[in-house]
Amino acid sequence: MPLLKRFREQVLKNRMAVVALLVECFFLLAVCAAQTIQVDITPAHSTNRFVPNETLGAGVDRIPAAAIDHDLLQPTLDKVFASGWQPVTYRQNTELAIEAWHWNPQGTWSDPSGKGYFTGSATPTEAIRYSYGYSLPHRGTTRNDGTGNAGFSRLTDGDLNTYWKSSPYLTRRFTGESDSLHPQWVILDLTQNQMVDSIRIAWANPYATHYVVQYWTGDDPIKAQTKGVWETFPHGTITNGKGGTETIRLSDSPMPIHFVRILMTESSNSCDSHQSADPKLADPRNCVGYAIRELYLGTTTADGAFHDILRHTPDQEQTATYCSSVDPWHEPSDLLTTLQAQVGFDIFYTSGVTRGLPAMMPVALLYDTPENAVAEIEYLKKRNYPISYVEMGEESDGQFMVPEDYGALYLQWATALHRVDPGLKLGGPSFQGVNKDIEVWPDANGKVSWLGRFLDYLRQHGRMNDLAFFSFEHYPYDGCKTPWGTLYDEPDLVNHIMQVWREDGVPSNLPVFITESNLSSAASETYMDMFAGVWLADYIGSFLNAGGNGVYYFHYLPLQMEHGCNDSPGTFGMFTVDINYQIQQPLSQFFVSQLINLEWVQPGSGEHQVFPAKGDVDDGAGHALVTAYAVKRPDGQWSVMAVNRDQQNAHRVRIRFQDQASQGTSFLSGPVEISTFGKNQYQWHPAETRFMAHSEHAGEQPVVATTKGTAEPDGPVMHSKQTGGKDAFYDLPAASVVVIRGKIGGK
Repeated sequence: MPLLKRFREQVLKNRMAVVALLVECFFLLAVCAAQTIQVDITPAHSTNRFVPNETLGAGVDRIPAAAIDHDLLQPTLDKVFASGWQPVTYRQNTELAIEAWHWNPQGTWSDPSGKGYFTGSATPTEAIRYSYGYSLPHRGTTRNDGTGNAGFSRLTDGDLNTYWKSSPYLTRRFTGESDSLHPQWVILDLTQNQMVDSIRIAWANPYATHYVVQYWTGDDPIKAQTKGVWETFPHGTITNGKGGTETIRLSDSPMPIHFVRILMTESSNSCDSHQSADPKLADPRNCVGYAIRELYLGTTTADGAFHDILRHTPDQEQTATYCSSVDPWHEPSDLLTTLQAQVGFDIFYTSGVTRGLPAMMPVALLYDTPENAVAEIEYLKKRNYPISYVEMGEESDGQFMVPEDYGALYLQWATALHRVDPGLKLGGPSFQGVNKDIEVWPDANGKVSWLGRFLDYLRQHGRMNDLAFFSFEHYPYDGCKTPWGTLYDEPDLVNHIMQVWREDGVPSNLPVFITESNLSSAASETYMDMFAGVWLADYIGSFLNAGGNGVYYFHYLPLQMEHGCNDSPGTFGMFTVDINYQIQQPLSQFFVSQLINLEWVQPGSGEHQVFPAKGDVDDGAGHALVTAYAVKRPDGQWSVMAVNRDQQNAHRVRIRFQDQASQGTSFLSGPVEISTFGKNQYQWHPAETRFMAHSEHAGEQPVVATTKGTAEPDGPVMHSKQTGGKDAFYDLPAASVVVIRGKIGGK
């Protein structure tokens, strides 16, 4: 028995030794398999410097009035502030909807009868809680990316008592330049080729005396402006327009036409229907530009009869039209709703949402007057509200405005605003979220870059000093098409567009801001998924690494779910809320916001340095599965934000810091703090839906949610510590963002 017992003990001992050896081997294999994040800390290679409470911000837009009433209160604001975003940019939405902005509901009209051009009161009286947009009765665009399917153009509304009119501020009286340098235009979209040989124009005053009628040779002159040219019809040049109703035989025989443009270069300068008979009340804005009551297009038969092919109706079913500009004249009845509002300036600044920091404020420019913009700034200054920057207009490219016209308005507004305060930092143009250069119909020199030509306009007028920053928006994806693999594109998209702007002529010392951003301009269920959190980390890191100077997350305040892409509900905010806007759950972007603002960077006013970092984990097809962003914080710590874009697989990484100047290699040493957010911390479970062939209630969508989406688990960020060292490795769970922070040492 003793012999057998000793034998068994020896076998057990050896088995334990074998197990220990196997464990050690697996450990070594894991270490050997670990990939590496290389951080280049060569001082000369630093890519950027920034201060968090000036650089990492969020945006507040026009929202439901009920959201204003509930969101700008405690405890909601404290929950919002927990995301860590700092400065705020006030987004000006009315111009997207082709509206005039009454930033102050109190003010004066240019016409004493109470209509015309509105100027808000610069005198503070009662606190402004809401402000509104007024639709423009001389609108000439059926729809754009901001109006949705609301409103309509007056060019094909079937009513001869209404008319489109161009902006008076693009005429010689206000620009000081020949009207031919700012030609105004309207475009008809026939949706497909139609046989055309004649046009009928019912002019209003002022009418065009010189104009040409043209057709487009490409596919789409609005969405692909360099993929074709405008050709003038054989009989389309008019040099002695008389106004009234003109019928013009454009060609001897019908031609297949999809798009038609009327390009106007000289005005009659006769006064429109708003001009007063009293010379003392004369307003020159009523007597410049161009106006058209209705357009008709088609063919003329041998008997002289004109046959119209357009659809004339005051809704979205009309033949679609586009225009170069719109006269901002309007009247009180043009306020169509108060259910949505711009946040009133006083509640914006006094609620605490700005955290007491200077805010980027907008002025309306495309559909407004310089007097109204001046009054706005005077009001803010009288209230002693701090302004960091002033953004001039909103998405002029999305309003189809050519760069020279925007430039002419920009300089008029800049001149007026700098009389109020020469130190105001003005900028723009707040481009729509694009991933490539914005191209327009070529100018006389063949140049097609919108931004390049705008900058040329400023330089030619000796006014580059009036541009204190350049701004654009970032909505990189089609919200209806977001497979996981699109995440691989984000760093390249950011780097590319930043390079494009510099190549277009943005000076290297001019600050570049992304003043509005998220996944897509269309909400969807993807916004709540972990996908959105992973994207956000890559986006912020990439932009700062590319030299960006300020970035604003959108939307800061909690919003209810919207009907989104593929009939999925979505929200641009960081939370789900109930019907009373009470926060229910934080979403993935809230937690990643915390990682960025509270873990990766040191909150406050200390300067951070950005250094290039790169992982060597890829998917075998050249896509980096792990991206990394490194900063040296003012507290002396090095902080690496690692993004594992691998949806299914965890990765283990080492971190190496290399200084090419000293030929040294370092690593994190001593205590290392790790903050992790991935699938173990957050999973979104979408709403269940059902289809109805015919809606049960008027206006309902055919697909409706029967259950609400929910996150489970729903955070928080996991915090841990470990000891650094030369052979230390760090775990990156699948689909995660991990911040690894500590001090470096060793060789």
